[in-house]
Amino acid sequence: MPEVQTKVKENGIAGEVASRRTFAIISHPDAGKTTLTEKLLLYGGAIHEAGSIKQRKAARHAASDWMAIEQERGISVTSSVLRFEKDGIRYNLLDTPGHKDFSEDTFRTLIAADCALMVIDVAKGVEEQTEKLFEVCRLRKIPVITFVNKCDRPGMEPLEVLSNIEEKLGVTAIPASWPIGYGADFQGVYDLIGKELNLYKKNKHGALKADAELLPLEQGLEESTLGQAAREAYFEELELIGDEFDAMDRGQFQNGEASPVFFGSALNNFGLDLFLNYFRELAPAPKPYENDKGELHNLEKDFSGFVFKLQANMNPEHRDCTAFVRVTSGMFKRGMEVKLADNGRKLRMATPHSLMGEERKLLDTAYPGDIVALFNPGDFRIGSTLYYGEPVNFDVIPLFSPEHFRKATSKDPFKRKQLREGLKQLSEEGVVNVFEVPGGVGNELLLGTVGALQFEVVEHRMKTEYKAEINLTPTTYIAARWLPDDEKVIAKLKAAYSTNVTFDIEGHPIVLFESMYALNTAVEAVGEENLLRFKK
Repeated sequence: MPEVQTKVKENGIAGEVASRRTFAIISHPDAGKTTLTEKLLLYGGAIHEAGSIKQRKAARHAASDWMAIEQERGISVTSSVLRFEKDGIRYNLLDTPGHKDFSEDTFRTLIAADCALMVIDVAKGVEEQTEKLFEVCRLRKIPVITFVNKCDRPGMEPLEVLSNIEEKLGVTAIPASWPIGYGADFQGVYDLIGKELNLYKKNKHGALKADAELLPLEQGLEESTLGQAAREAYFEELELIGDEFDAMDRGQFQNGEASPVFFGSALNNFGLDLFLNYFRELAPAPKPYENDKGELHNLEKDFSGFVFKLQANMNPEHRDCTAFVRVTSGMFKRGMEVKLADNGRKLRMATPHSLMGEERKLLDTAYPGDIVALFNPGDFRIGSTLYYGEPVNFDVIPLFSPEHFRKATSKDPFKRKQLREGLKQLSEEGVVNVFEVPGGVGNELLLGTVGALQFEVVEHRMKTEYKAEINLTPTTYIAARWLPDDEKVIAKLKAAYSTNVTFDIEGHPIVLFESMYALNTAVEAVGEENLLRFKK
């Protein structure tokens, strides 16, 4: 470790960049993402004993799940940032919401990542949510590394899994490890890169690292419990897949067209050490981002970064709001004065932190790829750029138009102020869109979300964090489109069709539709280019 640190100092920013890996985990719900996240922290030394979802009620909550609703229901509904170091490499793990209704938050997180780890359930293969998230990775051209999980349970055979990945995602699946035995007979994996067989022993329900015995292939198979027929079949499978990994086109991998595939069990820790060792070599170091002029911003320029997430009340006692900033260039230093590209305001970075779920640690320096947690003075929005020195702006994060709508009123008429303040803060986080109700009265607001489950999160957080219980009632709206700040377009829209034009909590115009007929009429009136599915 000391040798790596010295090398980093000698190489400056370039050395710091080379020693970082910033990645997000994508999966369908119940594929084992949260368990795998904790096990990566275990193997990275960030925690010493892992507690699975099943143990929560009796023992502990997942390190990455900090919000009350997450701990109560055993699901991830927010993105969290986790960090660990192993063998001189700093891993910044961006844990994403596990529920399909939170794809917008996941999209923002993927924008802040250089690589994605795709988790697949061996019994179910590629599922709907995984397909959607993989498409985002493809659009961003970020590489995807696959971990086929739950190999200790009944499921598809390895060759079926590879075919499933290729058919569903249109990507070349390149095996990097191969399971020994299936289901209850799963005993380890064969390292197709290093040509060694890894046999494992279970321990303490997977709470500790699994001990691996590294053996030559033939000797390892003899020591396994596989019968003669199974061993012969195993050799046939290995001959069939050949040396695909060695022949892999690295350019295709870097562009998201090919994905290395590892097999294992996050619950029992089988195959995790092997996976993490190769993940270091496969995952790319941070790369330059494009600024709003379409130019790549050099990593070695002065500090810059963008806000990809806002989160209120991570510490309910302080009622604060935390901004998560992805560093895109230069060195960030505690105490430095930076500018906010939105309004030119100068801000002193007095108390930056790194995070592990809800736990905070004061941060002195950060480099490209790192995630810095900052107190939000009220000026930050999702997508805001911070910089030191030469001005720069990264216009990278869009706001999606909502698909589900509810009217919100306070159960207590004396808590209307808390209603507006709480919903405004949740809106700034990107949890929910908040609008004035067209033709409504002052004590109600209209909420819009991308996924219906987000309304449950809004209700829960308003009750627990803002002490303001709310009533949510259905509406007849089915779609919405943002409008340009152009009075002529708005007037033309109103003249052609008696429509519901309103404003969000920041004053941006949006039009609401009660039918597809109404939406199509509006398209004919002002053109699709003026009815925006997302705004920046």
